[in-house]
Amino acid sequence: MFGVCLLNRPAVRAGRMCRRQLLAKAHSIGRAQFSTSIHPKTKFYVTQPIFYVNSEPHIGHFYTMVLSDTIKRFANLCGKTTKLSSGTDEHGQKIQQAADLANEPPLDFCTRYSDKFRSLAVAANTSATDFIRTTSDDHHTAVRKFWQRLVDGGFIYKGEHSGWYAVSDEAYYTSTQVEERVNDKGESGMFAIESGKRVEWVSEVNYKFRMSVFGERLLRWIEENPSVIYPAVRRNEVLGWLRMGLEDLSVSRPRNRQQWGISVPGDPDHTIYVWVDALINYLTVDGFAQSDVLPFFPPNVQVVGKDIVRFHAVYWPALLMAANLPLPRRILAHAHWTMGAQKMSKSIGNVADPFVDIERFGVDALRYFIVRNGGIADDGDYSNDEVIVRYKKDLVGQLANLAARCLSERLCADLNVFARIGREQLDHAEPGDIALRDMLVALPDRVHVLFEQGEFGRGLALVFDALAVANKHVTENEPWLMVKQTPVPERLQVVLFYSLEAVRLASIMLLPVMPIKAAHLLDHLDITDNERMWTDARFGAGWQPLDRLRQSKPGVAQLFPKLE
Repeated sequence: MFGVCLLNRPAVRAGRMCRRQLLAKAHSIGRAQFSTSIHPKTKFYVTQPIFYVNSEPHIGHFYTMVLSDTIKRFANLCGKTTKLSSGTDEHGQKIQQAADLANEPPLDFCTRYSDKFRSLAVAANTSATDFIRTTSDDHHTAVRKFWQRLVDGGFIYKGEHSGWYAVSDEAYYTSTQVEERVNDKGESGMFAIESGKRVEWVSEVNYKFRMSVFGERLLRWIEENPSVIYPAVRRNEVLGWLRMGLEDLSVSRPRNRQQWGISVPGDPDHTIYVWVDALINYLTVDGFAQSDVLPFFPPNVQVVGKDIVRFHAVYWPALLMAANLPLPRRILAHAHWTMGAQKMSKSIGNVADPFVDIERFGVDALRYFIVRNGGIADDGDYSNDEVIVRYKKDLVGQLANLAARCLSERLCADLNVFARIGREQLDHAEPGDIALRDMLVALPDRVHVLFEQGEFGRGLALVFDALAVANKHVTENEPWLMVKQTPVPERLQVVLFYSLEAVRLASIMLLPVMPIKAAHLLDHLDITDNERMWTDARFGAGWQPLDRLRQSKPGVAQLFPKLE
């Protein structure tokens, strides 16, 4: 691939810098030439990738939504003011073809599918503050504004572009990124190695972005910020791509090949490349169309699937560098879902409908499973049987069982003495209580570290390990026998304290994952709304005297009903 400068002054008037000048500019920009608001530590911005509207929402979309929502809710729990963006990606050749196939105008087609993703976000009980559609007027304004900044910086030029193009991916691939083979449908041809999608050879005159001049700076950014791309396997992939060297990026398609999209400013014969258009959504939702002062940008965490890492960890930061905008603080690239260890596919019938499974298992139970079993580095395997195992073993067998046993009216748990017992147990515990006490004391900090990394599954495993120990502790101490003694020993309230303290701590830590059920559990313990922050997840901290007596509420056993 190569670039030949052609005259088209309205869009490329700053495109005559030599490569040495551009390299110097690429390394010098990004200091203080573009105004963004100060990013206070109390603000936290999480982004979801916007979803392509050419098919029905599936369990992978549900996972991305819930994972990003869990991160946002965790930040809320830690006292942050949060923003979570979501939305739909509605331009491109693939959408155009799908709309034609459905015999619908493209915008009507996009609206129909965008509404389905909105419905899934509601059904999943996600707390997005923004839902963007790339067909909105605000977004078109933001894209044109961003494009003009690239032009003004001298990073856009017009040139001939030849390469392998995958319509399904809306992406170009080099000769080293494709292979000739027979696919699983028995069709021979050229396919992208990374995505497995069919590619076709395309030669056309496009606008190009001088991405190649940002290679060294991108490498330095990642090497100096080891956690900026997580997990490590994805970071190493990106480093490998950068060390091979970057080529300039085609950032437009001829209008006669792609009509459905945003026109290049000053040149209506070209449409802006759909991925450039899509990535700018993260700016649009923060007011970029109206102002250069951005309240939340840059994102603290950008949640993406592993299949779109290249776009978010190479193209996006290079574009931001060129536009003199700050870079994302972290890119969390999660793995995918399989079923029966095979990639999910409608053609072989191994797909999971999130709407059906939410109805069957309940939204919080499905959220718990998807976060607990979902892969960050490695793919997770989805099955209804595994959801049922988690439901019965963890949610019913450990969490609800422990709470129901110890909130039984016949045991008479006195929540109003728990603050005193907690202080006493920190100073001195019986030998049989020490292991559980020490586990509960250490648990919040251990879980916090994992949650901050995005390793929610591992953090949840620690929570349920502690609940298992608490269940074993109450079984060994047999409070149901103590209550029959005359007089009832003071030890009874100590045993109940340990069990219900485990439930209290677990419920606070489960709030980002299961916001409804965890809140109900805290209601049963009479833990008030202002006692449900992460700072309250400390051993013995949740039972301080109120201006009234604390009173537990019965009915915990009904929190997780029997599955039909």
